[in-house]
Amino acid sequence: MRSQECTMPRVSNALIGFLSLLTLLASIAIIGGGLWMTKSTATCESFLQRPLMVVGFVILLVSLAGFVGACFHVIWALGVYLVVMLFLIAALLGVTIFGFVVLGPGGGVEVPGRAYKEYHLQNYSPWLRKRIENPTCWMSVKSCILGSKTCSKIVMWTPVDYLTRKLSPIQSGCCKPPSACNYQTQTITQDPDCYKWNNDPNMLCYECDSCKAGVLENVRRDWHRLSVLNIVMVMLLIGVYFVGCCAFQNAKRAESYYPHGESRMYKTRPKWDYFYR
Repeated sequence: MRSQECTMPRVSNALIGFLSLLTLLASIAIIGGGLWMTKSTATCESFLQRPLMVVGFVILLVSLAGFVGACFHVIWALGVYLVVMLFLIAALLGVTIFGFVVLGPGGGVEVPGRAYKEYHLQNYSPWLRKRIENPTCWMSVKSCILGSKTCSKIVMWTPVDYLTRKLSPIQSGCCKPPSACNYQTQTITQDPDCYKWNNDPNMLCYECDSCKAGVLENVRRDWHRLSVLNIVMVMLLIGVYFVGCCAFQNAKRAESYYPHGESRMYKTRPKWDYFYR
């Protein structure tokens, strides 16, 4: 019975140490990805970089606490590990629910006779619209789009290309006027974006609501992918949390078995003692 009690702490501690090492390596990859996104001009979703870095550093610190606590039997480190892990699970659940609620509305509208879709700002949630319509935020996003040269990739397209080839949400909203625009007839009332369009490569439709909608569609798609990943991460973290609870209880039990200063010999009566009794 005593051998089983001594084996279980070793198994759970070894498992939590191994899982903590994996999450430690994953956190380094997350932080590296955040640093790469900060220096890259290929992405215009800058407000996703800061949460990514924060999550990476939190996982790094939690993993270090769990690794030290499991491998060196530091009970207080395991306790910190479990408390922070619980808050991390709750935070990921909150982000996931927020993503499904706020980022649910949206999506493109089919354009008759075209292979691409068009996007309308009013189809997205008020929270996203308020953020993207902020002048400071939009100036930063627009500069990023210009730097990424997204529109220059389709500048040589022919009318046939527009009929048969697909466009990304940003290309559809920022690089061309809405398909419903009719510039031959000035007497009819048209979409306000039709009057914001300009042939200047530095202007195009970058001030159009359709351009902002295209950016939000990209954000919506990326956040949906992150939400799916969050669900997987929450399930894994819950499993790690239960293993950590087991390791914490076993460490406390082992300490109660062997108080400080007490001998840890399994046999309190050595074999030689029987010859003198």
